[in-house]
Parts: sequence; structure tokens; C-alpha cells
Amino acid sequence: MNPPSSTYRLQLGPQFTFDKARAVVHYLADLGISHIYASPVFSAKTGSLHGYDVVDFRSISPELGAEEGFRALVTLVHACGLGWIQDFVPNHMSYGRENTMLMDVLERGADSRFFSFFDIEWDHPHE
Repeated sequence: MNPPSSTYRLQLGPQFTFDKARAVVHYLADLGISHIYASPVFSAKTGSLHGYDVVDFRSISPELGAEEGFRALVTLVHACGLGWIQDFVPNHMSYGRENTMLMDVLERGADSRFFSFFDIEWDHPHE
């Protein structure tokens, strides 16, 4: 795939899911867009409008259409000759009970199986 020459940002969310994004792919290809630049697609806090409040980087958001919907969208994008650029911000996570990995680390500390997933300064000089 060639480097991007022109991108179009898709802001995915509950009102603009993978299925709805598929409906605009041919239009974007006709405009001459070379790559789609997509907002985060990972499982985010329920009702997230932007996807930057991720609760699980291991799964694609069911609210957007889950892995099946994502694969269908990217397959269409590539079939139309477009590239895909995925916005991914690993330090943007939701703090709350839906983020089971973080809650496990906060409850179990070094005994959590997710301990190494997070960069936490456990011996910070300030309480």
C-alpha cells in the first residue's frame, strides 16, 4: 500500500457504526481519498461518543459492530483501493468498573495477571 496522499477521518460511535461507515466508503473512494483515518475501535466505556475511553484493548467495540463488523468494513475499504489508518492511544483508558483489567490491578496489585499491562509507579514519593 502506498503512503497516504489524502485522508478522511471517520469518527465512529453509537450513531456512526461500522455498518454506517460502510455506506460512505464508495463515496470516499470516488472523492479520491487514499486512506481512511479512523477513531478508536476498541471496546470503550458503554455509551462512549468518541472511543477514547477504552476499557479493553483486546476486543473491538460491540457498540460499533464488534469484530465481524470491523472486518467487513476494512475488507470493503481495501476492495475499494483505500488504506486504513487506525487511531490508537494506549494511555487513553476509562477509569471505572467496566475496565476489568485496571480494577484487577488496583485490587490485587503485583498479584494481578494484568500487572505488567499498566505502567504504574507503585513507589511514588507522594501518597
